[in-house]
Amino acid sequence: MKISERWLREWVSPKLDTQALASRLTMAGLEVGAIEAVAPRLDRVIVGKIISLAPHPSADKLRICHVDIGKNQTLDIVCGAANAAAGMKVPVALEGAELPKSVIIKKTEIRGVASAGMLCSAAELGLADSAEGLLSLDDDAKPGAALADYLALDDVSLEIDLTPNRGDCLSVAGVARELAALTGAKLKKPAIKKNPAKQRQRLTVKIKAAQDCPRYVGRVISGIDPVATTPMWMKEKLRRSGLRSIHPVVDVTNFVMLELGQPMHAFDLQKLSGAIQVRHALKDESMVLLDGKQIKLEPGSLVIADDKQPLALAGIMGGVESAVTDGTRDLFLESAYFRPEAISSRARAYGLHTDSSHRFERGVDPALQSLAMERATTLLLTIVGGKAGPMVEQVAARFLPRPVAITLRAARVEQLLGIRVAPKGVEIILKRLGMKVKKSGKGWSVTAPAYRFDITREVDLIEEIARVHGYEKIPSQRPRVEMLAPPVTESATSDARLRAALIDRDYQEVITYSFVDAKIQSLLDPQTKPARLANPISADMAVMRTTLWPGVLQAILYNQNRQQTRLRLFELGRTFIPEGGDFRQEKMLGGAVLGSVLAEQWGAPRREVDFYDVKADIEAMLALAGISRELRFQPAQHPCLHPGQSAEIQHQARRIGLMGLLHPELQSTFGLDRPMVLFELQLSAFQQRKIPIFHEISKFPCIRRDIAITLPQQTPAQAVMDCVTKVAQKLLVDLELFDEYRGKGIDSGRKSLALGLTLQDSSRTLNEDEIEKLMAELVSVLGTELGAIPRQ
Repeated sequence: MKISERWLREWVSPKLDTQALASRLTMAGLEVGAIEAVAPRLDRVIVGKIISLAPHPSADKLRICHVDIGKNQTLDIVCGAANAAAGMKVPVALEGAELPKSVIIKKTEIRGVASAGMLCSAAELGLADSAEGLLSLDDDAKPGAALADYLALDDVSLEIDLTPNRGDCLSVAGVARELAALTGAKLKKPAIKKNPAKQRQRLTVKIKAAQDCPRYVGRVISGIDPVATTPMWMKEKLRRSGLRSIHPVVDVTNFVMLELGQPMHAFDLQKLSGAIQVRHALKDESMVLLDGKQIKLEPGSLVIADDKQPLALAGIMGGVESAVTDGTRDLFLESAYFRPEAISSRARAYGLHTDSSHRFERGVDPALQSLAMERATTLLLTIVGGKAGPMVEQVAARFLPRPVAITLRAARVEQLLGIRVAPKGVEIILKRLGMKVKKSGKGWSVTAPAYRFDITREVDLIEEIARVHGYEKIPSQRPRVEMLAPPVTESATSDARLRAALIDRDYQEVITYSFVDAKIQSLLDPQTKPARLANPISADMAVMRTTLWPGVLQAILYNQNRQQTRLRLFELGRTFIPEGGDFRQEKMLGGAVLGSVLAEQWGAPRREVDFYDVKADIEAMLALAGISRELRFQPAQHPCLHPGQSAEIQHQARRIGLMGLLHPELQSTFGLDRPMVLFELQLSAFQQRKIPIFHEISKFPCIRRDIAITLPQQTPAQAVMDCVTKVAQKLLVDLELFDEYRGKGIDSGRKSLALGLTLQDSSRTLNEDEIEKLMAELVSVLGTELGAIPRQ
């Protein structure tokens, strides 16, 4: 939020210079991110009054302006601005003035006519990015006065970066309250008078969504001057706060929003039909917003409507149909309190973020609406004239936030801050912050003001005491507790070890949101119904993930769209599985791989990564837990995986993960330009690590025997290896599948597998007879159980 220091000092002016003021705010949690001058130096730029204009003899679009510059002096200046007119007061850059972009003003001749200076637009003075015509000054501008003095340009804008919980500081009044509390300086509030009704016209207000809008204040102002203009002092305050002047009525509502923190809206009364209704949008309703965007209203969206149609998206943006224009003569002015959740969810759903929605979604003072209405009414009557009608207020008190008394203990203050703050000091600080403080036992009963939504607990009050007391005044000291490192168990593999192992295998870690796109979630895990967020950040972050794959996939797509063709990504994170009306959080390791197996090089041909490459990575990871030899990769069916290249990862007959090639149809749907392998493992599988046990290395030789068999194609290799392991038992030291063959010489519907067995006894040398006997038994069991036949 940008705020003018001069405007702030109109409310509170502590004896601090600009830097010290910014530092005090920053140390109290209102971080001042930037301090910027509101205008460049404008020496030798003064106020002038155009007395008369004459046509230029040699140029149709130029005119010679006779300008009064005060002290009975006049100048002739050639000007091409279309809005130049006799009696107009404008900025005059005299000879020697230096304007932005290093423009030096000199006496010159323009098409044969002498020009003694320059009449300036706001853009030429650096007061606007663009401008049409000369900057027109108000009637109170005195010819000859320095422009910097008249516009009070000796000022800076403070850019304050507020945290989301401090919506009460999104105004001059809010920051001034804070500064007064921090420094003890007096807060000078502007006098806001009540405006008696001068005419009877009023609109009926019907609140049909009281939970979302428990207070609505409205007023008719009729007979305004359509040619009135916004005074320069207000334009400057808006500009220094980052807003441009639009129309006197809109400027007033924006001014009140910046000053008091209450967003307001004005409707053209002649464009309204019947009563004002605060309701939820109906099915198939639509409207055109002030930015020209047509939106289809979602059921549940809070709208301001009349008897015919929606007029505004409540708290976010008004509609074109009821907008104030240059021809508007009668107004209906709105000041309302909207529930923050009702605004934040809809603003994000429509992709809108406005100054109004920014404030409403963080919380507006629920007692401010009438005061803001009176302030806006006074300003409007002063600037555009007209007659005010009676103020109409509708309130559903049961839905308004209610103040809650919080118990604050003196001992708890000292315990959390580490210092003792005198009881009198605690009371002074809290009262400065606008809180009601009542002594209660060994502490206080404290009630926060209505605008402090963020204060709900004792610890919140202690934080306020620390902020105002000054964090820098709390002495630093060493901890007074024994610092003991927690024990590390050998039976678990740490997350850091897993990350390091994957990085060693050329993976890169990603960290993605737990909130994912509902469509992507349903495509990757259609069997599980995810938990849906009541108030999502955006439409593409509407559900809680049940698998890590949506986030990893989106990271793959993001990088692929930036010409990355080889990607190996993993994530450690939680998934949220619905279970019995709640959901279970499960920590998972997930990943995705696509592109070539190796980085591009001259020494090896390019090969796309496949199922078995990623299977090897998974086996290497699970080897850290000492369970790689006990793994089983069983064929699996999953809607998002290729039916012939997917597997369930099992340990001791329990599923611990899933892997496979992304289904070709989904590969096309997501726009992937090459196949991608996905995997996901339960981290609990790494928490039961087998602690290594010393085994003496056998002194006796090992023997290698190979066996080749044919068997039905549908028989998985794992079944063969399980059978071999069962028969060979303790003599089997190692087992490798080193060949698979289908084709010539093999019967149709069968395949050939070749396995290498490494046999060894730790106590003696194996002889040929027992090895042959073992191999014969192995062939027999394979034939009986799997239909295998030795290959000749």
